[in-house]
This record gives sequence, C-alpha cells and structure tokens, in this order.
Amino acid sequence: MILFLILALIVLALFGMPLFTVLGVIALALFWQAGIDISAVSISMYTLAHSPLLVAIPLFTFAGYLFAHSKAPDRLVNLSRALFPGGLAVVALASCAVFTAFTGASGVTIIAMGGLLLPALTMDGYNRRFNLGLLTAGGSLGLLFPPSLPLILYGYVASVSIDKLFLAGLLPGLFLVLVLAGYGIHQGKKDGVVRQKVSATAAIKALREAAWEAPLPLLILGGIYSGVITVMEAAALTAGYVFIVEVFIYKDVQLKKIPEIVSESMSLVGGILIILACALGLTSYLVDAEVPMVVLDWMQQYVHSKYTFLLLLNVFLLIVGCLMDIFSALIVVVPLIVPVALGFGVDPVHLGIIFLTNLEIGYITPPVGLNLFISSYRFKEPVVSLYQASLPFLLLLLGALLVITYVPAISLFLGNLVG
Repeated sequence: MILFLILALIVLALFGMPLFTVLGVIALALFWQAGIDISAVSISMYTLAHSPLLVAIPLFTFAGYLFAHSKAPDRLVNLSRALFPGGLAVVALASCAVFTAFTGASGVTIIAMGGLLLPALTMDGYNRRFNLGLLTAGGSLGLLFPPSLPLILYGYVASVSIDKLFLAGLLPGLFLVLVLAGYGIHQGKKDGVVRQKVSATAAIKALREAAWEAPLPLLILGGIYSGVITVMEAAALTAGYVFIVEVFIYKDVQLKKIPEIVSESMSLVGGILIILACALGLTSYLVDAEVPMVVLDWMQQYVHSKYTFLLLLNVFLLIVGCLMDIFSALIVVVPLIVPVALGFGVDPVHLGIIFLTNLEIGYITPPVGLNLFISSYRFKEPVVSLYQASLPFLLLLLGALLVITYVPAISLFLGNLVG
C-alpha cells in the first residue's frame, strides 16, 4: 500500500503536484508504516526554523533581485567590456557569471541580461546561433561563485562549512568561464569580429559608473576570510549595502517598488524553505532506516573504484539536473549522496563542487534543461533551435566537468592554502 502511494505521488508530481506536498506525504506515510509518531516530521521542520544559517538565504536573494530591477546589468556589462579584451562574447560570459552569483537563479540572468546582450552580440558580428547558445549556457555560469544561493543551500543540507564552499567554488567557477571564453574568442575570429582595444579612459569611466557595485564581491569575501564578519553578517551587510546603493545613490529603484521586489524575492525563498522543511522530514526517515548505508553497501559490491563511482555519479547528477530544478535537487538528493560519497573517500567540499557543476550543466542538457525553455521564451526561438545552439557549450562544459571531478585540487587548493 505504501509503495503504491509513493508511486502514485511521483506520477502526480510529474503532472504538476507541488514537490513539497509529495515529499511531506511520503515522509508521513513512511513514519506511519514504521510505527513512529508522525510528529517526527514536525520536529524536523522545527529544527529548520532554528537554523541561524538560513538568515543568509532571504538576505542574499533580496540583494540579487534588487540588482535585477536596477541598471546594474548595464553597468556590469560596460565595466566588463572596458576591462576584458577578448571581445563581447567574453564580456557576456563574465557579466552573466557575476550576475548569477548574486541572483542565484539562471532564469533571472537570462531574462535580465538577454535583452541587453543579444542585440549587442549580433551588432558586433557574432552569428545568432552562437549568441543564443552563449546566453543559454551563460545563464547558469555563476552558480559556483559566492554568494551563490545553491552553495549556501548545499552547505546547510550536507553540513559543510559555507566558508570552505565559497573558497572551493572560485577556481572551478573561473575554469568554466575560461573554457567558454576560449571558445568565444575562437568564434569571434571565425566570424571576423573586430575586438575593441582596451582603453584606459573607457576603463576609468566604467569604474566610476560602477564604483559602488564593483567592490561588493571583494567586501564580502574579504570580510568573511579576514574573520571580521560571518556569512550571516555578510548577507545582512550585502542586502543593506545594495539597498542604499540602488535606491538612494544610483536611484535606479524607486522606494515605492521595494515591497514588490521583497514579495517577488521572498516568493522564491518561501518555495525553497517549504520544500526544504518537508524534505528534512523525509531525510530523517531515510537516516533512521539507514537507507544511505544500504545504497553504499550495494554500490561497493559492484563498484570497486572511486573513479568509477565518480563517473556514475556524474551521469546520475546530469540526469537529475535536467529533470529537477537546482534547489529541489539539492534538498532531495544531497542527503542520499553524501554518505555514499564519503564511503568512497570523496571530500564533501569537493563533492559539493561536483554536484553544483553537474546541476549547472543540467540546465542546458536536452531534452528538458530549464535554461533551454527560458531562452526559448525570452528570445522567441523554438526549443529545438536552442538544443543545436547549446550543444558546443554543453560538450565543452562536460569536458571541464571531468577535469573538475578528477582533479580535486582545483576545488580544494584555496581552502588548503587558507587553512
């Protein structure tokens, strides 16, 4: 009966039933079948409400949405164009990566930056298919950079230090940007795009325009790793700083629009937290029933190499990444994967970077990668055209994923250096 109920709920989820309902009902059913008081689910939700770390999620999200409603994307593109000599393709990738790091959502980046960058890339001479693929792939490119919301969420679910994850994501995130930037430079030469020379005058002008926004990443990271502020305090500082800058200094956002932006950003946060609360109840059952240990024992019977395990893990996560949104995937899958990975000797910080890189790539993986559909809607293109446009970027990112997976030093070097 319980198995039938779970299968029925999964089918209903595929037809649009809210994920938190599915997770919550499955958790209640499993505890009831085991003869355990179903209040165990409520207790798991209560522990979530008392986690100080979750203060960072709404504050960073609010700051990201403020950026999205301001003219920060324009200033960011102008600054990138003045500082990077590799052509507008490189500028677009760098701008999307930084913007996604603060918004934490690839869809917001494609919607906010796409209308600005697509005409500019076309005007510079890049062919349209390349431009569509670039912006579709670039939409999720900054998820490894702090203060990315998925990094914070993984740290909470996997009980891993957020400080370590922020450091661990820097080099792999930069590596992904450089891989795609190299392809962008190659395509620029192929299309005969004339690169603009880096001008000191233009750079100074762009820095002046973005003088209040450009130092923010350095303030966050510098404050955290100097020991002056914690991650939660950095979130509060970021939200307050962005509010003052965008509302009172640049005056891009009118004060009367703040309630609307708060409502929009907190709708995303509320969706994440209610899924997380229900998933924690299910996770409690899985831990009590030692399900991760059963999975580990089964895998160790058939998989004897850490490297084989990592390859299978990547295949599994790519499938998860294109079928589920990143927040649901983190909340549901991480508790199952972490104990198994530890059994194979995978560092949990390195695992987090592998996990997020896979989900980042899953956004552009056919047939149902989320970025493909968002770009199709934003740029008024058939989704099949986006499959073709994104394929070169997908292959490059898969190659980079293998390097990140099998060279853990890329993820762990800065953390070991800082100690």
